[in-house]
Amino acid sequence: MNQGSPITPGQQRRSRFVEMFLDMLTAESGVAHNTVESYRRDLAHFEAFLGRRRRKLESAETSHIRRYLRELSESGMAPSTSARHLSTLRRFYKFLHAERIRDDDPSNGLDSPKLTKSLPKFLTELEVDRLLEAAHNRTGADGLRISALMEILYAAGLRVSELVGLPLSALSRDRQLLTFRGKGNKERIVPLSEPAMDAVAAYLPVRINFLSKRQTDLGAGFLFPSRGRSGHLTRVWFNQILKELAVEANIDFQRVSPHIIRHSFASHLLANGADLRSLQLMLGHADISTTQIYTHVLDQRLKALVAQAHPLANTCPTKP
Repeated sequence: MNQGSPITPGQQRRSRFVEMFLDMLTAESGVAHNTVESYRRDLAHFEAFLGRRRRKLESAETSHIRRYLRELSESGMAPSTSARHLSTLRRFYKFLHAERIRDDDPSNGLDSPKLTKSLPKFLTELEVDRLLEAAHNRTGADGLRISALMEILYAAGLRVSELVGLPLSALSRDRQLLTFRGKGNKERIVPLSEPAMDAVAAYLPVRINFLSKRQTDLGAGFLFPSRGRSGHLTRVWFNQILKELAVEANIDFQRVSPHIIRHSFASHLLANGADLRSLQLMLGHADISTTQIYTHVLDQRLKALVAQAHPLANTCPTKP
């Protein structure tokens, strides 16, 4: 193994191999910026752990990773977060091995922390209706924008980063479809509901209100432009608006987030007859196993179907 020399006390420089790895993710794998930053933070955390043991990141051994995972667990970190850290390390050391920077992969054979299977949290259809009503109660150009954002979010099940960064070109001419590149730079086509189409039609005439003269060119390409540095709305801004709408709809704001609306979209579709394959395409999941977290809804639907349609479901035993 190409271990190199241990680092000296106080020396915790960033490994150049981290930047090589992150560049590869961006250039070859098309990994989203937020995911790349998550990998960067995870590797920096492990590098700091190794630094206290005078060891370089590229020369870590299996025993170091085991000790690191044990320390994460003892610190009270959730098993799902520890599993994510291990996943990052696996991908990093697999890269080093493939590039022949190392002769082995120290993450091989390590078991992931045991995860408890949790069901996705979602709102009821009535609660979503109340959120949408609160959005439509907002007045002026800002109210029209918020209504369009909410209707699209629920109609298409977008990730919040996809929603706020939607290009204007994503909207089809008849305003019935959204075509855009989502997570992993993969193209997605999602139909819009009639309420979403109506909300977008009402919003488009006032869209120009959110462009300043200096930044018209910067924001012109976005469906939801803003005067901010990026040219479009931020996730933080939208999340705050969503919390406000929850309060106005008399829903606990801690139960509401953009991702909860995405879960609600998926759960409600399945409950009303959609199939997993169609849902996978609309959500933009690379693997259908990710979509299968929503099968709890299918279980409930199948039970209801048996109760309603099975010929023996409603028969009562005859009393002697």
